[in-house]
Amino acid sequence: MESSSPQPSTEAAIAVLGAGSFGTALAVHLARRGSPTLLWGRDVAKMQAMQDARVNAQYLPDCAFPVKLTAISDLQLAVTSAEDLLISTPSHTLRETLTTLKPWLRPGQGVACACKGLEPQSGKLVHEVIEDVLGTAHPLAVVSGPTFAKELGIGLPTAVTVASTDEAFAAKIADRLHGDGFRAYTADDLPGVEIGGAAKNVMAICVGLADGLSLGANTRAAIITRGLAEIMRLGEALGAKPETLMGLSGMGDLVLTCTDNQSRNRRMGLLLAEGKTVPEAIAEIKQVVEGVKAAPEVLRLARRLGVDMPITDAVTRVLSGEITPVEAVRVLAMRPKKAESE
Repeated sequence: MESSSPQPSTEAAIAVLGAGSFGTALAVHLARRGSPTLLWGRDVAKMQAMQDARVNAQYLPDCAFPVKLTAISDLQLAVTSAEDLLISTPSHTLRETLTTLKPWLRPGQGVACACKGLEPQSGKLVHEVIEDVLGTAHPLAVVSGPTFAKELGIGLPTAVTVASTDEAFAAKIADRLHGDGFRAYTADDLPGVEIGGAAKNVMAICVGLADGLSLGANTRAAIITRGLAEIMRLGEALGAKPETLMGLSGMGDLVLTCTDNQSRNRRMGLLLAEGKTVPEAIAEIKQVVEGVKAAPEVLRLARRLGVDMPITDAVTRVLSGEITPVEAVRVLAMRPKKAESE
């Protein structure tokens, strides 16, 4: 049975691909702003249940669907009915999603992406994966910033960065998002926005480890600050702008993800500090924890570029089981002294 009844309006519609917590929150916000919005997910039964109940009961039970939001499981219908696409699937499924939808794209149809992470094995940034699959015939943008899905879904004030080398497309996506307490800023620094969104998840795991070991507020602040230094070094090697990494998609997202237990990555660190294994922690969190896949990719990218990232290295070793959380803290604490600017 299809979840596309009633048939959605195609008037300036936007399709949000990915019906997890953040994709759902984005779709709710866009529909609340007045855009006819299609929310696509691959599970037919779940999408039909959302359409019938007018809520994503699994991930955002307190965020009722606005009238202009339609939940569907037909990807072809979502792509062909929408003016532009906003992809919010896990980053490790981005290439597969793009490859599947490519035959249905119209010339010039825009693709924005709210995924945060690097592609497994290749270590490619989001915009590089999009260009790999779709070429340069479609305007593309990335959306990133300090956003917890529940807060966005219920309409609490939120701010993000929409980055694109196509100024008109960045403005178009920002216009759809901006309003009702939501601020959307535009930028042209794709690498800066993307690496901030990927690497901050790794730092949040480390903060969770430290807090789970009751190492105190001083340690938390030190990890966040030195984590930002790591991200800025990597960003510089990628050609990112320092002001981007000090902005919403860099420092803003880092602080959010490291300091609040709504963060799946922070909770991962807390659970590992309790002695849980990675699979046990993921089972308890019940959602994708992007930092688990991002950590080895960020480290691999850093090594390829000759960038020192000791926090990322320690987190990667904990996730692989090479060292314990206590040993990770010891390794970081025993590093030789150096100038703070290094």
